[in-house]
Amino acid sequence: MLNRGIAGSGIADEIAVAVAAEIIEGRLAPGDDLNSVELARTFSSSRTPVREALLILEREGFVQITARRRPRVARLLLSEVRELYNLRAELYAIVSNCVCRVATEEDLELLREHQRSLESAAADDDVDRYFWVNVHYRNTEAAIARDATLRRVLDTLGLRALQLRHLSLSLPGRLTPSAQDHARLLRAYEDRDAGLASALTKSLVRGGLRAIERSGWTGEDS
Repeated sequence: MLNRGIAGSGIADEIAVAVAAEIIEGRLAPGDDLNSVELARTFSSSRTPVREALLILEREGFVQITARRRPRVARLLLSEVRELYNLRAELYAIVSNCVCRVATEEDLELLREHQRSLESAAADDDVDRYFWVNVHYRNTEAAIARDATLRRVLDTLGLRALQLRHLSLSLPGRLTPSAQDHARLLRAYEDRDAGLASALTKSLVRGGLRAIERSGWTGEDS
């Protein structure tokens, strides 16, 4: 998702993807400053590709750039998070409906492979691995739906949501129930039960929102 959603050129693209990954995985928090001199030193580049990378990240909603201040990691208010998750729940319900209608056996086997990887990562309690497999699972569903417009919208929203999705999965006790819910979703796909699949997808997405709400996350400085 990152390479598809964040498009720059050469070193600027590399910097943008690396910084985005640090934001998504929580090593950079909302409000943290981004020092262009340090970034240039880290990537052995001039400041020009760093500026280009930061503009890419601003466009994708990861970074805030204001006059006479260092760029910093963007914040989302909890009210905005709720809106984002509710929209994603409805859109992915459409995806699940489409998967039930159009998925081939080969498509379902791709999802089975992702499911096995989810269960393996959950068993190892490996949050980062589980998270990225989960991202691939959702991307595969969107590709199977074969709706280019819907996929573009999901890619845009997905980039905004990645940091929060990682946060929700990193909370204690989240991985195994999530893997079990995905297993139920896969069975609904195999049974071509569009109503159940759509309902399960909404529950999965909104479960992530509930986890964020319970965590006390606000997007503001602590």
